Amino acid sequence: MKLFKPLYEKALVWAAHPQAERLLAGLSFVEAIIFPVMPEVMLAPMTLARPSRWLRYASVSLAFSLIGALVAYALGHYTFEALRPLFDSLGWLPRIDAMVGKLRSEVAGSAWGAFVMLVLAGFIPVPLKIFTWASGIVGVPMIAFIPGMIIGRGKRVYLLTGAIRLGGARAEALLHKYVEWLGWAVIALLVGAVAWWQLRH
Repeated sequence: MKLFKPLYEKALVWAAHPQAERLLAGLSFVEAIIFPVMPEVMLAPMTLARPSRWLRYASVSLAFSLIGALVAYALGHYTFEALRPLFDSLGWLPRIDAMVGKLRSEVAGSAWGAFVMLVLAGFIPVPLKIFTWASGIVGVPMIAFIPGMIIGRGKRVYLLTGAIRLGGARAEALLHKYVEWLGWAVIALLVGAVAWWQLRH
């Protein structure tokens, strides 16, 4: 089943749009709340087209992801019970409930545990929106939530745009060619890493 390559090719179309930066900002915002397509898929072609703007593009994506995360946090805190049927219909409810339980246990120990989980969220195969909603439901302290979101999402967008900036067209061509294999390989590695981390803790 092809998943990553079709999304990447669609992102190429978005990245060529005259308002690509605004689309990136909007995608980053709504993805943190509910949208399924990650904003990173727009960053590689946009950075390739204008390499000197790699830092700007990553910063725009991070800033609007953080704003979206705060909105999702507030929605989780104030409206979750009313929206449970919606999440159930989307198939998210079991994952949200599981994440709520795990975050609640981490927060009970210290805010540091929640911070670590949010940092790791950038590398595990669970959508960011699951963490943002669950954090609001549990009431993760802002002192842990905001830095965790900045580092968790920031390390992904800056590493990606930085790699494309350094590697240029060759890096983007390789990404396009092997994006499907890379996507599934990364997920497999991350699942293994998360399983190992959970066994250790």
